[in-house]
Amino acid sequence: MAAPTDAAVLVGLGTERNLSLVRLAAQEAATHGRPLCLLHAFDWAGALEAPSVAGSREHAEELIARATEIANEVEPSLPVSGEIVEGALVATLVRRSESAFLLAVGDGGMARSDECVSVDAPAVQLAARAGCPVLVARREPPPQGPVLVGVDGSDSSQAALEWAFGCAAGRAARLLVVRVVEPEAEADAEDPERLAGMVARSAHRFPSVAAECHTIRGDPGAVLVEQSRSAQVVLVAARGDEPWRGMLGAVSQTLLYHSPAPLIVVRGLTGIAAEGRNARRQRDQGP
Repeated sequence: MAAPTDAAVLVGLGTERNLSLVRLAAQEAATHGRPLCLLHAFDWAGALEAPSVAGSREHAEELIARATEIANEVEPSLPVSGEIVEGALVATLVRRSESAFLLAVGDGGMARSDECVSVDAPAVQLAARAGCPVLVARREPPPQGPVLVGVDGSDSSQAALEWAFGCAAGRAARLLVVRVVEPEAEADAEDPERLAGMVARSAHRFPSVAAECHTIRGDPGAVLVEQSRSAQVVLVAARGDEPWRGMLGAVSQTLLYHSPAPLIVVRGLTGIAAEGRNARRQRDQGP
């Protein structure tokens, strides 16, 4: 189901370190013609441990004010709102994501860490449980390379491909579409017509986007992480088979943990992807 036309890009603000994601989220909001909503979850338990509850509240207000300034620098005409909500950050953002166009969060530094990332990390939980696509920003700014999307032929990856075309069009960027075939797959699995057909189903809506397609044999996660090093943003479906809540596929997890580029995890089927699935269901059910 498509998000309402007034659905916002929702930004989960935690600390000053998350301010770097505001610029990227504001760019996404401007690209898609959406308002920007800056949300800070105010945890009373933590606030009561602070020297002053009022001081903690004031800190949250200052954080939103600074984030608003950054968003206005990116796009002065962008509608920006700020909100302080009582409650835990992850639970609040999961609930609010149900009515959002896109949820933007920081990665907590996981892309630069050599340690094992906990599945309880906020970015991991939100990418797995949110009701809308999730943008996970990195602390380091990305290069001005292509928009990269990984596809595997599934309906879910078709949805990610549609999002990628929109991102590339808004950025006036080249789109790099990569399908990775497992090393042990049959020789005909590399059929380039399969990938070309997927791209053609979305390309006609974005005639200004130059799309480059590659089918590569190897480990999907490793190949896409390597390709992401020169990308300005990477898109992938949450799972290749079905977009079940609470779970991420192996490839989306690998990119979330290791890609140096910002990552958009796309969940749900819209547009061409949903039409294709419905058509197959009707065909399978028969008259």
